[in-house]
Amino acid sequence: EIQYLTGQQDSTLFDKFGSQLIGFIVYFFVFLIAGINFLTERTSGTLEKLLSTQIRRWEIIIGFVIGFSVLAILQSALVSLFSIGILKLNIEGNMAYVLLIILVTAINALTLGILLSTIANSEFQMVQFIPIVIIPQLFLCGLFRVTGFWGNLQYIMPLHYTSDALVEVILRGNGFVAIMKDIIILLGFSCLFICLNILLLKKQRRI
Repeated sequence: EIQYLTGQQDSTLFDKFGSQLIGFIVYFFVFLIAGINFLTERTSGTLEKLLSTQIRRWEIIIGFVIGFSVLAILQSALVSLFSIGILKLNIEGNMAYVLLIILVTAINALTLGILLSTIANSEFQMVQFIPIVIIPQLFLCGLFRVTGFWGNLQYIMPLHYTSDALVEVILRGNGFVAIMKDIIILLGFSCLFICLNILLLKKQRRI
């Protein structure tokens, strides 16, 4: 009798990699869309006008995060439902946990995109962050077995925790306890990105 620790006898390669690629796809698109949109607010002068009012920096950032989160939720739900419902990705755990992981991942990508857009001066520079910030996370998130220095580096990559949580739910069928640590770390990264963004807004205009 064979007992499978991950997946089932009929599991395919798509089930293995697809479960982790869901997180990467959501992360990539939310990061890019949020970063470019926030950058447009800067270059068009909208952000400068907001900074000249009584609105505080943290209120601006939180407002943008909440606003873009609506789009992030829609994207996350669309990618997840398409992968599971249309492409027939096998899921051993609870679908609600998958959506929770994807949502937290989208918020992380959102806050990181806004943070880097504060540094960038044009849409082209925003795109240049992709091979620096996003692509390394693809290779170090858990899709490939990496050891040594690079294996240790994966623990500072947000997508590593997304990938780990998705594997726990989709392939192993575990519940919230198994993914709680990953969720907390992802939220911690998001809070860090928000705090750094508030500090970087000082270069726009001191409130």
